[in-house]
Amino acid sequence: MKTLMPYFRRYHRDVWGAMVSLVALVFATLWQPRLLQVVMEAIIKNDQNTILQQGLFLLGLAVIGIIGGIINTVYSARIALGVATDLRADVYRHVQSFAYADVEHFSASNLVVRMTNDINQVQQIVMAGFQQITRIPLLFIGALILALVTMPQQWWVILAMMVIILMVSGLAVKRMTVYFGQTQQDIESVNTVARENLMGIRVVKSFVQEGAEINKFSQRSDALTGVTAKIGYWFAILMPAFFLTANLAVGVAVYIVGQNISTHPGYLAAITSFISYLMQILFAVINGGFLMTFASRAIISLGRISEVLETKPSMTYVDGSAEPVGGDIEFDHVSFTYPGDDRPTLKDVSFTLKAGQMLGIVGATGSGKTTLAQLIARLYDPDSGVVKVGGVDVRQLPEKSLRRTVAYVLQRSTLFSGTISGNLRQVQPDASTGHMQWAANIAQASEFIERLPQTYDAPVEERSQNFSGGQQQRLAITRGVMANPKVLILDDATSALDARSEKLVQEALDRDLKATTTIVIAEKISSVLHADQILVLDNGRVSGTGTHQDLVRNNEVYQTIYRTQKAREEGPTNE
Repeated sequence: MKTLMPYFRRYHRDVWGAMVSLVALVFATLWQPRLLQVVMEAIIKNDQNTILQQGLFLLGLAVIGIIGGIINTVYSARIALGVATDLRADVYRHVQSFAYADVEHFSASNLVVRMTNDINQVQQIVMAGFQQITRIPLLFIGALILALVTMPQQWWVILAMMVIILMVSGLAVKRMTVYFGQTQQDIESVNTVARENLMGIRVVKSFVQEGAEINKFSQRSDALTGVTAKIGYWFAILMPAFFLTANLAVGVAVYIVGQNISTHPGYLAAITSFISYLMQILFAVINGGFLMTFASRAIISLGRISEVLETKPSMTYVDGSAEPVGGDIEFDHVSFTYPGDDRPTLKDVSFTLKAGQMLGIVGATGSGKTTLAQLIARLYDPDSGVVKVGGVDVRQLPEKSLRRTVAYVLQRSTLFSGTISGNLRQVQPDASTGHMQWAANIAQASEFIERLPQTYDAPVEERSQNFSGGQQQRLAITRGVMANPKVLILDDATSALDARSEKLVQEALDRDLKATTTIVIAEKISSVLHADQILVLDNGRVSGTGTHQDLVRNNEVYQTIYRTQKAREEGPTNE
């Protein structure tokens, strides 16, 4: 509740409206049996005036109850919807402040479930809270007091009914709380399998793995079905058990009244009201039990949401100017280990790069090339050592300043659904069409963009599936150069381009971004042949630095990679 209280304060007028209307509804519900008793006594005495008068009062109470119920529902819905909307927005905003490592800690699918399914659970319990949870204790206490006032000698019937119902409810809630927690985990598991399958549908179909994927999904879905069925079984047991207990209590009460009607004729009018109060107590306990069950699920969801909101970003930025800094880069004895790993990915890496130079980074898979680039863009912070951009430790740079200084283009191009211009303007919101054309010319993207009927307003479908891999990479490079960054990192960003297009991109970068420091991470040595400096990584350590000619002569790791790629390009020879 601590998480929700600030949101309730935002809707304090609606809260007061819901509570006042609820009190009116409870009063009408509780006082109707009391008036009914008076009517029954008047019928026995054949008092027509009292019957008419109390009948009108009953109708008035019914109208008050209906109006109170309608107003309470409206205000409860407004509170629940408003709280859920604000909570979802705050969770999403907080997730945006997370470092890359924080998102990986939760996983993307997990965070999506928390922002959708979990918040929906909270919305439902908030709605129920202002309709039922607040109403139930008032109704229970009022009905109990009035039942005891109506027929005080029947107190033990009420007590026996409550004890039995509470015992059954307690057992059910204890078991169902466990099942509800498992349900949330199973929903995440099903979502993960479905998301991975749909995102990797080309791989699935290429290897004819539809059957295996269906089996995997069916297993996760069956697990969810099994847990949900267990919850259903408990619900199926609860209702008959509750009503059996209530009917037995009513039967006992009627039997006792029947045995004493000759000595206590007033019981004949009181028994109707007593049974009404008995049923109100029953429904209060039943609804309370069900709401406790649903509340247990919502509490789990609220806990998961609170966990996200209470997680402090592992990286914070200093306040300051948004102006970019210079393009000099320096690594000073930098080491880094991914969270949860035992072995460091980078070990004591040191090098310097002057502004405007091109650095090529090569090495075997897993040697730490991408990790090194991520430290420059500050997706992670090093465990030890210092990473400097423009002579300033990246940890001392304001976020906007760093983002305007360093542009990072990934191998896996991520384009958002919308339009080409919408994706390009993520970097520079006020960019003109001419500026977009300039960036597209550098990335060799203009040749296919300008063939599209809508050119830069052409749509980008979900996961950019209406563009080929090479086109996606060229659009990503276009977006990277839009702000004319001081440092441009291309993390194998031309891997899907043909040799001609890759060469044209490199020539355009050299020609139009002369002042930009370019870092090219490549599997192919041909991509970094003309770099001012090439950094060779081997198991997280710097194996050598220098030009292509220097490394071919002096570095064994580089020589091995070069000979392997050269032999592959030349192909087998026929003797």
